Amino acid sequence: MSIVITLEQSLALRDKGAVLVDARSPAEYAEATIPGAVNVPILDNAERAEVGTLYKDAGKQVARRRGVELVAPKIPAMVERVAKLQENTSLPAVVFCWRGGMRSLALAQFLELAGVPARQMAWGHKGFRKHVLEFFERAQWGRVIVLRGLTGVGKTKYLHELAKHGHPVLDLEGLASHRGSAFGNLGLPRQPGQKMFEALIWDQLRKIDSDGYVIAEGESRHIGKVALPVELYKTLQRETSVWLNASLQQRVKNILNDYPAIDSLKEDFVGPIKALKDKLGNKKVAAYLAMLEAGNWTKLVGDLMENYYDPLYRHTFPERRIEVDLEPEETAIERLKAAINKVLAEPPKG
Repeated sequence: MSIVITLEQSLALRDKGAVLVDARSPAEYAEATIPGAVNVPILDNAERAEVGTLYKDAGKQVARRRGVELVAPKIPAMVERVAKLQENTSLPAVVFCWRGGMRSLALAQFLELAGVPARQMAWGHKGFRKHVLEFFERAQWGRVIVLRGLTGVGKTKYLHELAKHGHPVLDLEGLASHRGSAFGNLGLPRQPGQKMFEALIWDQLRKIDSDGYVIAEGESRHIGKVALPVELYKTLQRETSVWLNASLQQRVKNILNDYPAIDSLKEDFVGPIKALKDKLGNKKVAAYLAMLEAGNWTKLVGDLMENYYDPLYRHTFPERRIEVDLEPEETAIERLKAAINKVLAEPPKG
């Protein structure tokens, strides 16, 4: 019996709870993988480079024999690790490498020989990447209702509140590990690479039927160092927007709540503030740095909103919109839900 299965079969097993095992090197895994996959590398970064060099310089046979020498001592530990991961499922592990070659085949066979059920995913991560790109090209997901508003209005907060109330949401800033502003990466984990970001979006958006909907924040094309897929970005512009309003005082409060332990991040603010010199001038930047040094966060955040963020983002005020006042906060979610239902009652915008 062949242990090779298709990408579609592999993803179906994943959705049922099967363990996905990425047999590539740690460096390849760190760049991008299938969301949820665990790295059990056949070769580490240095070993992969060594075998690759031998393949080019001495030929396939020499490279393969060296590969066997490197892998052989690791087999028991690799088998044990996958077996532990499978303790809570009877489904076979799905093993993949770059394009369904020797690395995933070898690990899948080792597992099978040891009595640990395993399958090899055909075409590997390369095939999965093609699948993700085609998904975005087809753009067959449902409607995307977009929350917009000035900086600090609380779009992410209310996105999460809507999720608690049963609405499907797509948290693009959460997936990008970036708040989408000049200071957006402060206090957050490192951003994923572009390929991984797209894979994470795919994993969320594929769950939305073509006749369904999802709620997202309005974003520019780039969120920090990653970019939204073109067709998804276009989708964000189509529907009537839900525009959130809040007072400057409330927005400042929201920002200060979004940046925990803010005094510990003082040094991290210096660079982004200095980067505003071309737009705001030396005098204003010097004033901001003085506020930062003094720990006058309320004044600094409020001034940045009035003089930088609000003028910058007022052009995003959409012509087709339903406005929602978020104050008083106690009843904001009900007004927001009513606005979303009003958008959904309209015919989809093509």
